[in-house]
This record gives sequence, C-alpha cells and structure tokens, in this order.
Amino acid sequence: MKRSLFIILTCMLLATMFLAYSGDAQSNKQSADAISREAKREARREKRTQRLEAYEQHLDSLVRSNHFRFAAQTMQQLPAGMMRNLQNPYYELVVMGSEVDVCLPFLKGYTPPYYPVLFNYVLTSVNGYNTEKTNEGWHITFESSMYSTTDYTFSLEIYSRYGGATLTLSSPFYNSVQYTGNILGI
Repeated sequence: MKRSLFIILTCMLLATMFLAYSGDAQSNKQSADAISREAKREARREKRTQRLEAYEQHLDSLVRSNHFRFAAQTMQQLPAGMMRNLQNPYYELVVMGSEVDVCLPFLKGYTPPYYPVLFNYVLTSVNGYNTEKTNEGWHITFESSMYSTTDYTFSLEIYSRYGGATLTLSSPFYNSVQYTGNILGI
C-alpha cells in the first residue's frame, strides 16, 4: 500500500514538473513567436514603403518623359453636374512628346439640356504646354483649338503620391468638364 502511494506521489510530482517545464517552454515559444511576428510586420511595412516610393518614381518618370496616358474613369460637368462613370477603356488623353491624342466625351450647350459630343483628335501641336512639379505630384496645362474656332484649356493634376489624376477641360463658351482617372504608361 505504501509502495503504491509512493508511486502515485512520484508520478504526480513528475507530471507537475513536466507541466511546469512545458509551460515555460511554451511561454518562451510564444515570446519568440511575438518577436517573429513583429519582425514580419516591420518587414511588410518596409516593403510597402519601398513599393510606394517606386510607384511615385515611376509616375514621375512617365511625366518627365512626356510619354503617358490619362485613362478617364469618371466625368462631371462643372460646377454641379451629374457624375458619370466611363466604362469605355478607350476614353483617354495620350501625351506622346509634342503630340496629344484626345478621345474624350464632352458636354456642349449653353443651357440645359446639354448634348454630348466626342472629342476624337490627334493634336500635332498644342499651345503653352507647361509641366510643373507640385507637393502632391504634377500640374500640366496646355491649350488647343481642336480644329474648331473655340480654344480649349487642358489642366491635368497628377497625384504621384496617391496614384490618381484629375483632368479639367474648359472653354470660354461651355461649362468645364472634369475627368478623374489614372496615369499609365504607353
């Protein structure tokens, strides 16, 4: 009887020591896992920062090269027209050195109802092409008559840090139309 009591107590003591040891090992493993997770998070943050910087440099190089395209995704007649989603992937403004291709819808008219037209031109020369670096990216402006008697002013705001762009197409006779979209390579 004493012998079996001794065996039971010994087994309980061994089990208690094993549980304490495994708990200690698991605690050490959890702290090592926490350090490892923090290192992985920091590595992911660093990788994102590098990707964002590379994207910003990519947009800057596209603008500096004067070979890029603005892909329009929405349009709105200013000052308070209806926002329209543009599903056609070919609505774009393409800058290729000294030439500009325009394929954009526009709303004409002096009073409602305004009527839609499509500007589909290859402009072999534009007036006053100006590129200016800003805190948020780039501001590009130029003018063209687009083979008509009306002068149109293009004002393109490129947000290098955020990745978007806004094009405002204005004329002295019609309300301005604003487009939002992305800058892409050719």
